[in-house]
Amino acid sequence: MDWFAALDAFSKFYWIIALIGSLVFLFIMASTFLGADGIDDVEDVDASIDTDTGIEFQFITFKNLIGFFTIFGWSGIGCIEAGLSKPLSIIISLACGLAMMTVMAAMFYYMKKLTDSGTLNYNNAIGAVGEIYLTVGANRSRMGKVSIRVQGTLRELEALSDSLFELKSGTIIKVVDVTSNGILIVEETKKPIQPIKSEIYELPSSSAKL
Repeated sequence: MDWFAALDAFSKFYWIIALIGSLVFLFIMASTFLGADGIDDVEDVDASIDTDTGIEFQFITFKNLIGFFTIFGWSGIGCIEAGLSKPLSIIISLACGLAMMTVMAAMFYYMKKLTDSGTLNYNNAIGAVGEIYLTVGANRSRMGKVSIRVQGTLRELEALSDSLFELKSGTIIKVVDVTSNGILIVEETKKPIQPIKSEIYELPSSSAKL
């Protein structure tokens, strides 16, 4: 604490960012590679634009921002320790942070692409019945997600619809087609009703006698 108190405000700024960023960054990377993915990109906090383009290259995401602040902090500390001026330290740390964001964006993009493509044949989803997970817009105006079982595994896949109305979360759907880049085309359907088996019992011949 005495060491930290002796630092000037500029150095304290970089140290705080570097330490907090590093802790969060280590947690994210550990949870990602262990498969837990404890901090979700909130899909949704990632501000990805819904288009019919398949997997997007997402530059501004929560994970990438954490990577930016982590490298920004440590590179700034390095510049300060090297005796560089404040303006030069800020420029270098910003450049390093942006470079880290680019590397992380590319890494997660190719990891997701590899995972999503794998051995999955999207055509096997045609005819399958599932449920809307994230709202799908009408007339392919907004891409959503469906929870559906394909090749024996329950998956969350991107979907569009030609319906005149948006399909909200929880709606039961059926896959009617798949685009060339693996986007499911779905339409609303009813839950399959299991037929009730009726059993006809024949009266014993003896009971028919009066």
